[in-house]
Amino acid sequence: MCMASLDNRLTIRQANQEFFWQFGGSASGICGLSFREVVHPSVQQPLMRKLSRLIEGKHQRFVTPVIAIGQGESAAFTVPLTAVSVRGNTPDTNAILVMMPSTRDAEDPEVVTKKILTRLDAQILEGIAAGVSTVPLASRLHLSPHGIEYHVARLFRKLKVPNRAALVSRAYSMGVLKVGTWPPKVVEEFVE
Repeated sequence: MCMASLDNRLTIRQANQEFFWQFGGSASGICGLSFREVVHPSVQQPLMRKLSRLIEGKHQRFVTPVIAIGQGESAAFTVPLTAVSVRGNTPDTNAILVMMPSTRDAEDPEVVTKKILTRLDAQILEGIAAGVSTVPLASRLHLSPHGIEYHVARLFRKLKVPNRAALVSRAYSMGVLKVGTWPPKVVEEFVE
């Protein structure tokens, strides 16, 4: 289990050895970083809002799936994160304890390699996620409808999905599409 203690500014103050291993650093390299730096850009804003609610005392704990950035920032993985408000004798929050399972013992953690999409792939994925059908998407991107279908089929193979609904779902679960934005946007780290 990876564990870290955050202060009121959401800075990592302490962590266990499993946390250091998971994020490829040492105490001196990890402690002092903002917790935002160890999670994927697509989940930073909603996660920081939830952590801020803990600091404000609006909640005592929450559990949410997050996409964390692994060793060397070349891969990301999805794990459930539990955050708990730790209070002392004062009404202010003294710390937040964050816990997530380690992928060290997992048989096949969901690993996402960056730079998996071309710029055109990203535009097509954003259109599909926004519910734009083939003909309007073709017009918008100056392609033929057959060209759009060709690129959609390539996206199906890249993300190993059978249809458009699964494509969008998989893209969100991998962190390719930003969470909490409309219209849908692809995270730039995934575009070549």
